[in-house]
Amino acid sequence: MTTATAELLTVPEVMARLKLGRSKVYDLIRSKRLVSITEGRCRRIPASAVQDYIHARLEEAS
Repeated sequence: MTTATAELLTVPEVMARLKLGRSKVYDLIRSKRLVSITEGRCRRIPASAVQDYIHARLEEAS
């Protein structure tokens, strides 16, 4: 697996990392709170975008 491949996550992988459902992950993508890219019919979320989302949520909570 290359570094570039390791950095892009599928929606199910993001669901598992964030402990959220499929609809919620797509809601976050639609609302631009979670950055994603589409290649053909494949949706991929950079691992850094997941970290950014987590940090943003932590800042909101404090």
